[in-house]
Amino acid sequence: MDKTNSQDDRYHRFVGLLARNDQAIRRFIRSLLPSSQGVDDVVQETALECWRKFSDFESSDSGHPDQAQGSDEFIRWACVIARFKVMSCQRDWARDRLVFREHVLEQLAEAAFERIENRDLERMAVEQCLSQLAVESRRLLLSVYRPGDSVKRIARESGEKSRRLYSKMNGLRKQLLNCVERRLAEES
Repeated sequence: MDKTNSQDDRYHRFVGLLARNDQAIRRFIRSLLPSSQGVDDVVQETALECWRKFSDFESSDSGHPDQAQGSDEFIRWACVIARFKVMSCQRDWARDRLVFREHVLEQLAEAAFERIENRDLERMAVEQCLSQLAVESRRLLLSVYRPGDSVKRIARESGEKSRRLYSKMNGLRKQLLNCVERRLAEES
């Protein structure tokens, strides 16, 4: 394999990881700043620094075949870089009264890391609980979140009344919530 292809592969892997996790990294950065001002700049600086140091991430990555696992590690790694970028920006903005002190920023970063871990557990619990539902129930429950799909459309296709399907969907939501809560309780 020539060096160009290797570099292209690294670039594509990096861009894929960054694209899949951009919103999580952005939320993390936003949670560390006193306002939304500057979030885009810090996100951009973080992405550039992540690319500069991506070979460090790849060499420390144990090559997880599980894409979600690699994604989780990438988020944590990128958030550490983001924290330092926020601290750097905070020093640059030190004249602004809304700048957090460094120890406050550390506490916010710890809390944000905990929220990321909780979101991962919640996402996995939702996916597991959804997979236990019958295909028709899952489609009905997810129909309100898919573009072009709706309860009314499913009602037309199935010949059932929309009101009955909405009622069924509310029951499925409660069932899903109970399942997720049970799974999260088992995890803790």
